[in-house]
This record gives sequence, structure tokens and C-alpha cells, in this order.
Amino acid sequence: MSSENKREECPEDMIIFDEERGEYICLETGEVLEHHVIDQGPEWRAFTPEEKERRSRVGGPLTPTVHDKGLTTVIDWRDRDATGKKLEPKRRLEILRWRKWQIRARIQSSIDRNLAQAMNELERISDLLRLPKSVREEAAVIYRKAVEKGLVRGRSIESIVAASIYAACRRLRIPRTLDEIAEYTKAGRKEVARCYRLLLKELEVNVPIADPIDYIPRIGSQLGLQGKVMRRAAEILEQAKHKGITAGKDPAGLAAAAIYIAALLEDERRTQKEIAQVAGVTEVTVRNRYKELARELEINLPPQ
Repeated sequence: MSSENKREECPEDMIIFDEERGEYICLETGEVLEHHVIDQGPEWRAFTPEEKERRSRVGGPLTPTVHDKGLTTVIDWRDRDATGKKLEPKRRLEILRWRKWQIRARIQSSIDRNLAQAMNELERISDLLRLPKSVREEAAVIYRKAVEKGLVRGRSIESIVAASIYAACRRLRIPRTLDEIAEYTKAGRKEVARCYRLLLKELEVNVPIADPIDYIPRIGSQLGLQGKVMRRAAEILEQAKHKGITAGKDPAGLAAAAIYIAALLEDERRTQKEIAQVAGVTEVTVRNRYKELARELEINLPPQ
């Protein structure tokens, strides 16, 4: 008897599918109605809609870092066919016209044009700062909220983008100072800081207090310091936090001072000038902070 006939004889509510064996089994008779069934579904599992969307391999992934979130297609500029051969001149002109209309179709409204320009600016600054994808996406989400609230109107796109990047870095605890981000903009630090305060106020963005310990791995790795020095610097900052010394002070300056003290204690010395340049602070800041830490924590420093 064929498997189709067997399945017709058994009640539907009594047939189960054994995923491990790939078999349909009748609970009433115990017969295997069908075996070697090929599973057409994905081999992965997802427990939330976001996870399902992220793991799906159908189509390009959605991303807030593209003005249309990557929903539309793009005609490539390489002028080659599906086999990789160069197109004929006549065909190239035709594709060029298609491409122009495709670009116009993608960017129609003023908001689309604003987002397209802003996302290009976001990618430029993020590439120069070598920021991870998570920060770019968080910054893009913050900027889109600013556009929806009308905060960009009358202000520089570049300044709002830079402020969004700084807010994203603070939210995800990526050690980047406002000075570092403003360095790659024409607006300047003062304008970026003003836009950052505006975003915090109007969008109610929750930003954690900057932790100077987050800056230690970055500064230490750029100076080529060993792990024991960075560990000692983190311990110094932990003691300082317990004593309330770090409140209201620049986290980069505190991290630089702690690294300077730790380098002296571990006999892996670096000059104040070297540390200040890497940390993005002045030598005076390093000097004042390290003296304060040494005094308040009663650290006996070796002769310098």
C-alpha cells in the first residue's frame, strides 16, 4: 500500500511528524506512513521577530544606515553583464539612463535627500574614527528620530550627525571624546556640543555617565603597554571612584593619569607628553590629575 493511501486511512489528528527521523507516524497503529521526508525549512531557530529577520538569508538585510533602510535595489557602476563581460557602448548608454532614473526614484522627498546626505556623512566620520557597525546603526537611529521631530531644520546636518555619533558612542560605551569627533567636522566642537545637548533634551536619549576605565584599553594598546599596566590603572581608577575623586572630571584625563601612575609603578615608563597625545588631552591635565590621584590614594611614586 502506498504512503498516500496509508495517510488517507489514518485520522489527521493521529498523525505526527518526527523531526529527528524525518518520518510521519500514525499514533493509532504505530505505522510509519512516510519516511525520509526532506525538511524544506531553515536549519536555524529564531525566538523573536528581530532574530528571525537578522538570521534570514532571503534578500539584503535592513539597516538604518541607508536612507531607505536598504529596501530598494542599486544598479552597479561597473557596466558588466551577468557573466562579467563589458557591455557594448550602446548598451552602456542605456544602462546609464536606467541608473539616473533609478537614483531619482529612490530619492524623491526632501526627507529622503536629507537622510541620503546625512547617512553619507555618518559613514565618512565613522570610517575615520573606525567605529563598529553597532555604533553606526545606533547613531543612524538617533538621527532619524531627530529628523522626525524636526530638530534638523535650520541646523547643519553635519553637526547633528556628529552629535548623534557621540551620543551613540556614549550609549554603547565606546571611548570617543567630543573633541575627536568634532575634529572631522567643519562645524567645530562648540556647535557639535550644542547639538548633542539638544538631542539629549528633545529625544530623551538615556546616556550613561562616561566611565574612565573604558578609555584604558584604547590608550594602553596605542602606547604598547602590557596587560599588567592596564590592570593596575583600572585598579587605581576603581579606588578613586570609591573615594569620589572622579566625579565631574574628564574621563579621558583620568584614564591618562591612571595609566601614567601605573606605568611608573610597573617600571614601563611613558612620558606625560606621549600619554596626553594618545588620550587627546593636554600635558597639564595629565599632570594635575596624576598628582591628585597620587595624593588622595596615598600612592608612593618612584623617582621620575
